Amino acid sequence: MSNFSPFTVSSPTGAELAVRHMPAEGQPRGVVQINHGLAEHAARYQRFAKFLAERGFHVYVHDHRGHGATRAPDAIPGAFAAKDGAEKAIADVAAIHALIGKRHPGLPVVTFGHSMGGLVALNFAERHPDASAALAVWNSNFNAGLAGRAGQGFLAIEAFFKGSDTPSAILPKLTFQAWANAMPDRRTDFDWLSHDAAEVDLYVADPLCGWDATVSMWRDVFDLIYTGGSEARLVQLPKDLPVHLTGGAEDPATDKGAAITWLAGQMRKVGLTNVTLQILPKTRHETLNEINRDQSMADFATWLDNALPGPV
Repeated sequence: MSNFSPFTVSSPTGAELAVRHMPAEGQPRGVVQINHGLAEHAARYQRFAKFLAERGFHVYVHDHRGHGATRAPDAIPGAFAAKDGAEKAIADVAAIHALIGKRHPGLPVVTFGHSMGGLVALNFAERHPDASAALAVWNSNFNAGLAGRAGQGFLAIEAFFKGSDTPSAILPKLTFQAWANAMPDRRTDFDWLSHDAAEVDLYVADPLCGWDATVSMWRDVFDLIYTGGSEARLVQLPKDLPVHLTGGAEDPATDKGAAITWLAGQMRKVGLTNVTLQILPKTRHETLNEINRDQSMADFATWLDNALPGPV
């Protein structure tokens, strides 16, 4: 599908964003702007993009700073930026939304994020409450709690002794490696992503996936977690904003979906009235690459039908 080949968009942050677009088939109904997870890239969303395009949605997904083919003068591989990385990642999403607005005026835009991308998506929606007709956050953990605060402390120590632009030695042990160890009879270090062995093997073989993030990127991730999940920021969302939250009941990265359930509760607590929550059985971290992905995508399409206005 050559129409998913990357092109470059210049962000006001100075980044040259590698962006992929899957055009809607037939009469366009809307646009889905996708934000990918940590240590992966936009091209992995081609199947989902095709699924959405067949249902009348334009799809845009870009490589975040420090990922894939995106380049920025202040972002080495594995880092958002030397300074204010979280804010710059959010500003890059705003640049994609501006592009969408120019290309497809009048179409509703759904902001979608998986894992770290969900952190970015929610933070973006809070800062730009009128930009999204709907919001989807899948497999993201905004409830890091005291363990997350300890992680921030470890990162501060690493930054002091070796700087922020080197891979963290501690956080992978507390995250990716711990999640790998939680898998029964694991075949690889990334079985926690999916029950589908073929999808796991594709991830392992991909040189743009699975790398260790820098100290600065982990610090930015925690910034996104604690800021985005706070009541002070959640209250900025429109009360009637349609929100789709999905988690896996076997996902160690979200405490088996408990973190997603917590986020739904926080959103309802601040007054959001249109929050849909799904915790899927027999599902690990990458819902879009799980063995039940066809049903998960079909459920999302049904939610889109209900969440968005009729044909424009």
